[in-house]
Amino acid sequence: MEYFYSVQGEGLYTGKAAFFIRLAGCNVGCHWCDVKESWDKNKHPLFEISQLTKEAKNSGTHIVIITGGEPTMYPLEKLTRALKKESLDVHLETSGSYTINGKFDWICVSPKKRKPPLKESLLKADELKVVVYNKDDLAWAEKNAVEVNEKCKLFLQPEWSKSALATGWITEYVKSHPKWRISLQTHKYLNVR
Repeated sequence: MEYFYSVQGEGLYTGKAAFFIRLAGCNVGCHWCDVKESWDKNKHPLFEISQLTKEAKNSGTHIVIITGGEPTMYPLEKLTRALKKESLDVHLETSGSYTINGKFDWICVSPKKRKPPLKESLLKADELKVVVYNKDDLAWAEKNAVEVNEKCKLFLQPEWSKSALATGWITEYVKSHPKWRISLQTHKYLNVR
């Protein structure tokens, strides 16, 4: 769909400079999705892997984040191999609903109720980031947290339109369940992509 240079706004790498490659196409269909324009892959141009790799390398950062849409709908081996050949750290942001393919340095699984993650995807997660729209999502978070490996970092992220309301009770939840951390969409506070 697009590529751009910015800062990571979510999860463990918040605040780090990163080059984003956003792949179009998604059939998960979250009603609160902030990039619904990514859903239809046919509305976006195709880019050569060599072009994406060159742009990523020239950005000056060492972190490349492949996101979507849902990027694991596609074979990612060639793209990740080309990025790794340039000594770039390759991160993935996925719902985990498809098999994870390619070589990654960091995998963030953000499970969605409409299309639940595969157990194998949860086991590969370095980071579990659950978007919290209402209090029922806390039970969803806990259900997925028992499926990840013991080193996986756990994040609860208030859905942007609810963040002013939800942050208080999410804070209380984290205080009583300290295995979790709060992730805010800091890129939106900073008004950057």
